[in-house]
Amino acid sequence: MIFFTKKKAFLKDLIPDNFVDIHSHLIPGIDDGAKSKEEALEIISRLNQIGFNHCITTPHVMHSVWPNTEETILNGKKELDDFAEKNNNTTAIKAGAEYMMDTYFLELLQKEKLLTLKENYLLVEMSYLNPPLQLSEIIFEIQVAGYKPILAHPERYLFYHNNLDNYKKLKKMGCLFQLNLLSVTGYYGKNVAKTAETLLSDKLIDFVGSDVHNLNQVNNFQNRLIIKEEEGLKQAFQNNQLFLF
Repeated sequence: MIFFTKKKAFLKDLIPDNFVDIHSHLIPGIDDGAKSKEEALEIISRLNQIGFNHCITTPHVMHSVWPNTEETILNGKKELDDFAEKNNNTTAIKAGAEYMMDTYFLELLQKEKLLTLKENYLLVEMSYLNPPLQLSEIIFEIQVAGYKPILAHPERYLFYHNNLDNYKKLKKMGCLFQLNLLSVTGYYGKNVAKTAETLLSDKLIDFVGSDVHNLNQVNNFQNRLIIKEEEGLKQAFQNNQLFLF
């Protein structure tokens, strides 16, 4: 008897109409994302073709590497808007930021209003090497300041992979989770994909984002999923409608 294994879906085919992306790096020259306005517009156009109608772009705010401010981000976004308009691109673009949780971030949190995805939803990240020693304090202070922390790409923090309880503790602290879409295609490796599937299966993922930096990553949306958990992924896609603007 011959058994046929059903092929997994292509990632691009799961993206719903009018999808709102909440994590990307499209503003040229201010972090490790798009290098030029031309590249940024090509990325935006290609994403639009597969269902991305609204993009919240989130440049890094990392004091020692990319010390972006509200001014640098909004000025860069204005230049990108003008360039897109001249080239008849109508994809809706909004600017937020992705904040590195470190000691400097605590100072920033206390002294100025931060760029959010919407209302008080704040996108944050950690170092890939290790979590900050004061992580609990930082998450507490984010909420005291009136924000709701959304942790970017939790599946990519390798130091948490061997203990799911680490993720559950973060959720109990008040963190929402945003999965990187390319994680489910194996783009960041099989271990990251496995953790992504576990988080989706355990209903720990709240939202999804492209985290796109370049055209090569856009190309990988043509790849198939390497995980089986599609329902949790589809639900997260729908949850992103919260950020429609």
